[in-house]
Amino acid sequence: MLAIEVKNLVKKFKEFKAVNNISFEVKQGEIFAFLGPNGAGKTTTIRMLTTLLGPTSGKMLINGFDPVEQKDDARHSFGIVFQDPSLDDELTAYENMEFHAVLYSVPRKLRKQRIEQLLKFVHLWERKDDFVKTFSGGMKRRLEIARGLIHHPKILFLDEPTLGLDPQTRNSVWDYIKKLNKQENMTVFFTTHYMEEAERISDIVAIIDKGKIIRQGTVESLKKSTRTKSLEDVFLKLTGRSIRDEKASAIDKFRMHSRAWRR
Repeated sequence: MLAIEVKNLVKKFKEFKAVNNISFEVKQGEIFAFLGPNGAGKTTTIRMLTTLLGPTSGKMLINGFDPVEQKDDARHSFGIVFQDPSLDDELTAYENMEFHAVLYSVPRKLRKQRIEQLLKFVHLWERKDDFVKTFSGGMKRRLEIARGLIHHPKILFLDEPTLGLDPQTRNSVWDYIKKLNKQENMTVFFTTHYMEEAERISDIVAIIDKGKIIRQGTVESLKKSTRTKSLEDVFLKLTGRSIRDEKASAIDKFRMHSRAWRR
């Protein structure tokens, strides 16, 4: 069974194609790494999959729902942890969880039970009444993951979930995600610039560059096809070793045009 289906997906900002006719599938329960250099189209793709941005053309299905025509159904079937922090620092951990549960219409009878279960799962139950502004970066990330799971989503989207975290905290975060994947057969779709994470965690890897998917498969098949020894070597061989110009990157163009789009 497929959790995500993408066919001929395109996103243009005026004449610039941030995503250029990509197609891929993600099976239910799979851990899928979506990798690429800065400005490759990763975040733009995630925003389309999660109903935050409309495509120019192409088709998408999220758990069988069209995120363009069936936004509410699609949103209730996935959780997301954004690249940028999205918690309310002036609320406690429990209040952040409760607020999200209300937004997702989690029944009152299940709300307390689910919040306690998830906060214990990410080892934050003892800090449930503390303000989020007192939390470390790793604690905030774990809380964001718990919050994204409050409504029992079938897919968890993670956009750079361990960005800026120390190695110990990064490993801890991935331990939680792998447990969820196994316990609940949850599909995980993530982006990262830490190649060793993707190599260790993912079932399938897709590499996107300049808006196009240039290679997809298991880590072993990618290494074999490129005659390399690590996923980082695969990545560099396929996308090049030159440093990308951040100022001209697709991410910057996306942010500029998306602000205009929201207005």
